[in-house]
Amino acid sequence: MPKINASTVAEHRAQQREALVEAAIDILVGEGAAAVTPAAVGARAGLARSSVYQYFDSSAALLATITEEAFRRSNEALARALATANGPLERVEAFFRESLRLGAEGAHRPAAALMSAGLHPACQQRLTELHLEQVEPFRAAVRDLGVPEPALTADLIAGMLHTALAAVENGAPLSSVTHRTLGLVRRCLDPAGSTPRPSEAGR
Repeated sequence: MPKINASTVAEHRAQQREALVEAAIDILVGEGAAAVTPAAVGARAGLARSSVYQYFDSSAALLATITEEAFRRSNEALARALATANGPLERVEAFFRESLRLGAEGAHRPAAALMSAGLHPACQQRLTELHLEQVEPFRAAVRDLGVPEPALTADLIAGMLHTALAAVENGAPLSSVTHRTLGLVRRCLDPAGSTPRPSEAGR
């Protein structure tokens, strides 16, 4: 049995699994889905391939886990941000603000890499389901605002978020992109409202 670096065997196994998931995500983002193999992940995490198979029996199992993890972490952060928002417009702004912050941290890169990886149809379907689940709070907030054609409006505004994310990921200042994007969102959804204050931009 390998040396246990935790107070219990269960905690030790949880730590090893987490290390393998982190290694798999690093490989996915840096080298692509085809490079995510038990041998490569084990080497990156400092574990023997036989140890990897105790947690993941194939490359497909690793990719399936990454698919879930890529969204779980972001969803938890988005849920925390939305929990303090009052009203649908603030929920939209909170969703955009937190999405851009996560983008600046690189949190969206695993999902983006998976989307372009040519995954097995079942995994691709799950990826689509997770994406729809993630954006539903934003789309629900748009519906709650009572704007005309809410589905189309949400799609159009989501395009603004994608452009803003690309700008942040390409090095544009997070605070500037956030402030400008939230100003445009408010104009689209609440033409009579004022733009966000500069102090709110990077919050």
